[in-house]
Amino acid sequence: MSIALPTNRNPIRALPISVINRIAAGEVIERPASVVKELLENSVDAGATKIEVAIENGGIDLIRICDNGCGIPRDELTLAVTSHATSKITDAEELFRVCTFGFRGEALASIAEISQFTMRSRTAVADCGYELIVNGGVAEDIDACGMPEGTIIEIRNLFYNTPVRRKFMRAAQTERGHVAEAFTRVALANPDIHWTLVHNGQVHYELPPVDDWSQRISDFFGPEISTALIPIENSVDDVHLSGYVVDPAVNRANNRLQYLFLNGRYIRDRSLQHALSESYRGLLMTGRYPIVFLKMQMPPQLVDVNVHPAKLEVRFQDGGKLYSQLLGSIRNKFLSTDLTAKAGLNPPVQTSPSQEWRGPEISRPSTGHDSPYRLQTPDPQSQERLAFPNSPPARDWTQPSAPSMVSPHFQSGRPGTIPEFQPFPNSGYSAVPRSEADSSVGTENLDRIPVQPADHRARPMALQVHNTYLISETEEGMVVIDQHALHERIIYEQLREKVLGKKLESQKLLVPEPVTLPPADAA
Repeated sequence: MSIALPTNRNPIRALPISVINRIAAGEVIERPASVVKELLENSVDAGATKIEVAIENGGIDLIRICDNGCGIPRDELTLAVTSHATSKITDAEELFRVCTFGFRGEALASIAEISQFTMRSRTAVADCGYELIVNGGVAEDIDACGMPEGTIIEIRNLFYNTPVRRKFMRAAQTERGHVAEAFTRVALANPDIHWTLVHNGQVHYELPPVDDWSQRISDFFGPEISTALIPIENSVDDVHLSGYVVDPAVNRANNRLQYLFLNGRYIRDRSLQHALSESYRGLLMTGRYPIVFLKMQMPPQLVDVNVHPAKLEVRFQDGGKLYSQLLGSIRNKFLSTDLTAKAGLNPPVQTSPSQEWRGPEISRPSTGHDSPYRLQTPDPQSQERLAFPNSPPARDWTQPSAPSMVSPHFQSGRPGTIPEFQPFPNSGYSAVPRSEADSSVGTENLDRIPVQPADHRARPMALQVHNTYLISETEEGMVVIDQHALHERIIYEQLREKVLGKKLESQKLLVPEPVTLPPADAA
């Protein structure tokens, strides 16, 4: 079946500005979160120290961004909503050393084209502020208004004149979550700025400026993650890497909590995400992903940010070098860190309303002594909850046919069998394994078997479960060891010692040997 193609064609002509802005909006403005991201980055570029975000109905009905930045002069307000008008760059050469978040000059023009847009701004030298209203790309006259120094931008009825795009928007709760994620990315990268997020008149985030980045991380994700942070610091040539990785015991089923910032800009890079996965190899189960918060600083000429319309993807001049630096830094840190996972019996701490709204799905962490998950003596009610159902009756230890399964050495059961669990004896005495010679001792001579008081300073005893796990007592509680992982670690350490030993032998210094030459006259 053939399809008839039209023989006539339309002449080539320049598109109207309105069509150009709508095309740009389709590339940059995907949902309300895209608007929030673009406007927040403009506020940061303006030097603001306090930024407030207010949204209604997930940002569909209203988005308001208020900042105390440098402001926009009156004669530049109309130019600010014009396509390809920007104050970030002046020539093409600056595209190769972009030091700001925005530089295309499309954000405000695209947003004003598909919404009811209002912008008020005042500079430090102006007597008052000025207001510009744009409805669907049609600008009205500029009027004076009273306001403090800074800029206030309101976007109402997003996509009201593009019903196809508005039809594909999700529910208000879903759009609210995307706005929260955009807000989190920018606020995490700028801990020295005061941030506020309000939804339907309710304050969900009030974040004062902090000097310690871990405090800003704790404000967003709570003590579950902040107590498991491991600091990372590394510099190679002009590339500086800093931030935190999270203990492998705290992980999740996706990579949404991998925050990578390049020169303050949140980015996504498959190569760096692969380096993170490789650095955690052997420490996480299959299908689990690590949590990281890392900042990378490098000269702007070493990276190209003009790759993706939303500026989420970048291109490095030497991506392999950065990959190796990230992988090596995390691996070396793990080798010098105690990664023993700890768990407790206390129920989890209730999250704050803002954290419940943010809703990160986080696994239970590996916590320290100050964690709400530390081991404590449970109350009788919790003891009842922890009781095992259908537990077998207490074992009669006076029967000689009952072999002891507790040994000071690691014992392996017969293949295909599961050794019967037996509790440790009463506190204050150590278990005495029965030998074949003791089997002839009757119950009447049981009291004659010497029982030695337990020496707590001695090596703790271990119990094997299912021929897979080793359970040993420590001063703080108990340790559960995976025999397979332990065996792999032993082999790794042995190979590592051999490799390091060969390197040291191959790097021996040469010993100088004096040589006496005959004088020139003798020759």
